[in-house]
Amino acid sequence: MAFRLAPALLLLATACATPEAPPPPLPPAAATTKPAPPDPAEIAANELGFVPVLMYHQITPNPAGEYDQTPAEFRDELDRLYRENYRPVTAAQYIAGDLDLPAGTHPVVLTFDDSTGSQLAFTDSGAVTPDSAAGILAEFGARYPDFRPIATFYVNNEPFGGDPRALPWLAANGHEIGAHTADHANLATLDADGVQRELAQNVRAVRAAAPEVTVRTMALPLGIYPRDHALAAAGSWDGTDYRFDAVMLVGSNPAPAPYGAVDPGGVPRIRSGRGAVPFDSGYWLDWLAAHPEQRYTADGDPGRVCFPRHLAAEVGPRWADRTNPY
Repeated sequence: MAFRLAPALLLLATACATPEAPPPPLPPAAATTKPAPPDPAEIAANELGFVPVLMYHQITPNPAGEYDQTPAEFRDELDRLYRENYRPVTAAQYIAGDLDLPAGTHPVVLTFDDSTGSQLAFTDSGAVTPDSAAGILAEFGARYPDFRPIATFYVNNEPFGGDPRALPWLAANGHEIGAHTADHANLATLDADGVQRELAQNVRAVRAAAPEVTVRTMALPLGIYPRDHALAAAGSWDGTDYRFDAVMLVGSNPAPAPYGAVDPGGVPRIRSGRGAVPFDSGYWLDWLAAHPEQRYTADGDPGRVCFPRHLAAEVGPRWADRTNPY
């Protein structure tokens, strides 16, 4: 039974008690502040290292092309990326240097070309199909909350079978929507007006479906530039302007860090298929694992660019006031 003083005795005890010093002030709420990033040397931070930009096409149980993967293969690749401390960012975040990553992790950009139903579709109840690329990413992110399930989808007109739910769903779930021309055109076969028409119509279609979206990057269909390379990045047609922060190529090698010698007009991507493509994602992920000093490793502080001191000459002038060599 709980013991309590009667009210009168409580008053007497309080009156007769020896006054005590007031309690010391509480310390500042340090526990709620973000911990300081670790010593960059201890984690071998290198924000001038290479970034893998992976290129996907179909995610299907019956792959027809060398760039396709089965759902199981895509899940396996995500498992590998997570185990090796890669964390997704969009192409727009990459090229802008907007990389807020935990210390010791590495950025990876997941890109999907052609806006097919294998990448995003919906069930009869309106849910995303679980074995689509978007569905697999969402499920993986739910299982591993520190792995942001975001990607960049390069779409043509009438994307994802013309489903009007698709682009708003991508935007609402943190994905980037990029340009891939209206009709998947070989831009080298078009005159300047035709190139600008393909890209302006594509941007116009995205804006109509998802007005809140700004199309910031594009991927060259077939990896082929227009004859005037500059028109891949900026132009105007019938009152619609377009201007992209980055133009993405077809499969090659890891991309330079955004704070170094990256060419926004030609960002390399790595093809991710079924092992039939030379120098594919498996090859380059193995290479980066074997050469960790060449890989972008975040220091945990998005306000600075951290790297070993001997790489100081590689920093682009735009980032000079944010450098933190060690």
